[in-house]
Amino acid sequence: MSTQVETGDPRAAKTARGSSPIVTSRKKKVTWKRRVEVIGFTVPALIVYVAFVFVPIGYALVMSLFDGTPISPFTNFVGFENFTGIFTAERQFGQPFFWDAVRNNLLIAVASLAIQGPIALGVALMLNRRLRFRRLIRLLIFVPYVLSEVITGVIFAQILNPNGALNYVLTEWLGLEGMRFFAWLGQVGDGGIGSATFWVVMAVLTWKYVGMAIILFMAGLAGVPEELTEAAAIDGASYWQIQRKVTVPLLGPTIRIWAFLSIIGSFQLFDMVWILFGGHTLLGQTGMHTMASYMVTMGMNRNMVGYGSAVAVLLFVFTLIVALIYQKFILSRDLGSDSRAIRKADQKKARADAKAAKIAARELTAAETGQET
Repeated sequence: MSTQVETGDPRAAKTARGSSPIVTSRKKKVTWKRRVEVIGFTVPALIVYVAFVFVPIGYALVMSLFDGTPISPFTNFVGFENFTGIFTAERQFGQPFFWDAVRNNLLIAVASLAIQGPIALGVALMLNRRLRFRRLIRLLIFVPYVLSEVITGVIFAQILNPNGALNYVLTEWLGLEGMRFFAWLGQVGDGGIGSATFWVVMAVLTWKYVGMAIILFMAGLAGVPEELTEAAAIDGASYWQIQRKVTVPLLGPTIRIWAFLSIIGSFQLFDMVWILFGGHTLLGQTGMHTMASYMVTMGMNRNMVGYGSAVAVLLFVFTLIVALIYQKFILSRDLGSDSRAIRKADQKKARADAKAAKIAARELTAAETGQET
């Protein structure tokens, strides 16, 4: 029987008469060829990442300190006046307001989780069972997500137009004359959950993005072991008890990943609302600006490049803070569990190796003592 010892003691390489051979293991040296390979694969990716992430962020941060124009963005240094102007601006009727945009992003994020989550989970559980035409249903559910935001915005802008298809169906087919010229996307006001326009936008966003949530949940359901559900069924649990006690808890990591993607996507929302409302004018009148559309409106349409860059910096910081908080307190339940398990396994292995090294050292000492006598 041989005992493996991971130690730097040169005595461990000796083998005493009548004792077990002791094998030493050494860490492999990293060769220059290996280092060149790592550098060759890493450096190009780092260059692309820096060029398209850090450089634009730094450029926007520098521009936010100036009150320039699209032609001359670095003229008239104003310091942090653009940031103070964002926080101290007052609401004006029909004009874009930064805090309305922040509120809309937060409301869209919360409403997306509250509406899309239950719908996606229910449909995914239904499609996880054996149904006829299940593949066709999956395809039809995923089609809206495949469509680009611009195409979706144009389609619903035509449907929701006062002279569009929806009002035609409501008046001509259902006899609702009061809806003949109803402006679904033109409810003038401050926006928010009290506006019908906000819920119309949420309906469009749900139609567009709920398919992605369903596909993610179905992928997560495919990883749930059938043995657990079968064992619960044998124990007398009903279908809904199995879903509530077994399936949904095991789907937790997938749900948390989807929620993270949904929140970040809600903060970055721009093209859908911009196309739906046909630009910044109607967005300002209805109070439905998001932070991204507010940034474009102030930076490009009003030629306030420094002000728009300040909004971009705040959007980046806000999104980064939310992402870090979510990862720290929610995603860490999934990411940290694996690392903790690996760390415990490494500690257990280290203790076992240390114990084996002590035993081998005692055997070696005893063998050397016997040779001297």
